[in-house]
Amino acid sequence: MSARLDAGPDDTRSFVPETRFGFWFLGSEIWESRVIRVALDDLERLIPAGRRPHRPVVLDAGCGQGKSFAPLVERFAPERIIGIDFEPQCIAAAEGSRDGMPIEIRQGDLSALDLPHESVDPVFCHQTFHHLPRQQEALAEFHRVLRPGGLLLFAESTRAYIESWIIRLLFRHPMEVQRSAAEYEAMIRAQGFEFGRENVSYPYLWWSRADVGAREFFGFGVPASGKREETLVNLVATKPLRAPA
Repeated sequence: MSARLDAGPDDTRSFVPETRFGFWFLGSEIWESRVIRVALDDLERLIPAGRRPHRPVVLDAGCGQGKSFAPLVERFAPERIIGIDFEPQCIAAAEGSRDGMPIEIRQGDLSALDLPHESVDPVFCHQTFHHLPRQQEALAEFHRVLRPGGLLLFAESTRAYIESWIIRLLFRHPMEVQRSAAEYEAMIRAQGFEFGRENVSYPYLWWSRADVGAREFFGFGVPASGKREETLVNLVATKPLRAPA
């Protein structure tokens, strides 16, 4: 939930402004420590063996208020981070998060990136897609700007979570574009990215459930993966080294 809509001036699907609570929460230390860092821990273990990027140029797609910058620097020691977000209020906050790090911050449309072909190594896309009305176009742009062999680090909330009562109460999203975990995976494969089951996980964190963990708290346990509607999907996909014949 760190990005805003990529709606251009002629897009009939209008910008959905975040609530005041949402803007505060997405700039909080809780968001960084309990959401971003937890997602990155999981994504790191999903990276294929031998494919971890060295001194990469990182695209932080939907950088929000810049709370992901420090965790990305700590984990990947990047040559540079390019942070892009649509909302000016987020860009202003992100500018204050540079703190001497090699970061370039831009306001922009993720479905029409102003970046050269094959110019970045990983794309970090954390809680961004459920804000985007033009998801397939954004995914095509990620594929275009990634170098062959580059990684898409994708962490997303599913329809089941975004449609839950607590998220509807506290945040704002374009409800017509929400997808299930399986639908996100299918869309990423269709774009030409590659990944296996070993590169995907389905965290079922307490805060992502409609009962906010009450069932587990009272000792009833939670449904096993495959017997529940997934609320989160983390996935590391690779752009092939060569285009398919």
